[in-house]
Amino acid sequence: MRRTLLPGFLLTALCSLVLALLVPVAAGAASVTATFAKSSDWGSGYEGKYTIKNETGSAISSWKVEFDLPSGSSAGTYWDALLTTSGQHATFTNREYNGAVAAGSSASFGFVVSGSGTPQGCELNGGPCDGGSTQPGTPSAPGAATVTGRTDTSLTLSWSASSGDVTGYRVYEGAAAKATATGTSTTISGLAKCSDHTYTVKAYNPVGESAAGASVSATTTGCTTPSAGRHAAPYLYLGWGNPPDPATVMNASGIKWFTMAFILSGGGCSPAWDSSRPLKGGADEQAIAEIRAAGGDVMPSIGGWSGNKLGPNCATPEALAGAYQQVIDAYGLKAIDVDIENGDEFENAAVQDRILNALKIIEGNNPGIQTILTMPTLTTGPNYWGTRLIDRAAELQVPVDIFSIMPFNFGGGGDMYGSTVQASEGLKSALTSAFGWSDATAYAHMGISGMNGGSDQGEITTTAIWTQIRDWATSHGLTRFTFWSVNRDRPGSGTDQTDWQFTKITAGF
Repeated sequence: MRRTLLPGFLLTALCSLVLALLVPVAAGAASVTATFAKSSDWGSGYEGKYTIKNETGSAISSWKVEFDLPSGSSAGTYWDALLTTSGQHATFTNREYNGAVAAGSSASFGFVVSGSGTPQGCELNGGPCDGGSTQPGTPSAPGAATVTGRTDTSLTLSWSASSGDVTGYRVYEGAAAKATATGTSTTISGLAKCSDHTYTVKAYNPVGESAAGASVSATTTGCTTPSAGRHAAPYLYLGWGNPPDPATVMNASGIKWFTMAFILSGGGCSPAWDSSRPLKGGADEQAIAEIRAAGGDVMPSIGGWSGNKLGPNCATPEALAGAYQQVIDAYGLKAIDVDIENGDEFENAAVQDRILNALKIIEGNNPGIQTILTMPTLTTGPNYWGTRLIDRAAELQVPVDIFSIMPFNFGGGGDMYGSTVQASEGLKSALTSAFGWSDATAYAHMGISGMNGGSDQGEITTTAIWTQIRDWATSHGLTRFTFWSVNRDRPGSGTDQTDWQFTKITAGF
């Protein structure tokens, strides 16, 4: 048989093709990954780091790393990135100087976590941080879940719909599926009274299951705590000024309630004491337990004059309500004090409205809870921003229980009793005008939050003057009576006094 030989160059090409078909493809294609590591760990928290590595053949211009932290852990201080949070979901995006990552190069950012929980469900630019990809045809992750209803034995959740072909949704508590729904809400029943739960939601279809949406934590109703009602609750601040032992103050003065200061942003929309101390497991929780063991109770003050506030950091009323709810659930609270006195919250129309709408959500989800708005005042009553806050509460139909003014720092006024009464009457007029209430009803929605001894502007409230103010508040049916602060209620406050003398007077309210 006659053979025809192939030219040499064709034979070489054919051999290369055969070899290419026989050599297996590498198990994983080059990708962009984000790898987590702990830089240090001190038990109650740790310093974490993510390294973004570009193993592809071309540069990327930006990156976004997002993950969930378990309930009880929260991201606080961070660097080389920008952080936003929604519940337990943290999203880090590049800064202007480290978004571009060349082929073969890397970038990194760091953060501090309060608590021991490590990141879960990490995504980099919408895909898994390990460089893999979701199975084609699976739905996208649903929006963050929110709690829309609660009873002693059930919690109702809702979430935003996933994109893509969706058969339904599964609600998980840990690894266990607790409910399945075809719509974007469900009720999980059969729960224990006053029990804590954390849920995530995943969408599914015949192809597979989506990544989890941001988790949500909630507590069923039925927790037993003293009723708030009409009360005296001086401020106690564990972050400043040699804070006293609360049980010692209670035994010496007869006081039962304290306003605990201050809940701020621990990073984005995540609440923390003084932006640094965790809600659970720290000195603040220990103090609350001590107060309750002595027969009293507390409300937190959310905000204050200084620090990084939740109002500007939470993007929506729903997100802000979720931050408030974390605080309520952490301690089974019956009352919260939202203290808005600085420009970033008080003198900001958008943030004022966000706070009011968040309180409306809180009132709806927590029947019986007492909500308090504390604000600065002029000697004549609320200023423009205070009046706007009251008018908007009426327009939005927010059932705020108490509007509390801070009658001090008037600019050196000498008659602190007269100025406090005049300011309170101005608040009463603003409330009757906005809500159409009678004088008696307006007084029943009012509080006074004074300053014992010397104020920042040199005004002096003596124990005798504070007794006069208390008696006026009692006779007019006000609902809240407090002062700043128990820390200062000892000799050296700016007026002659003995230990806890202002607290004793306040306990008589």
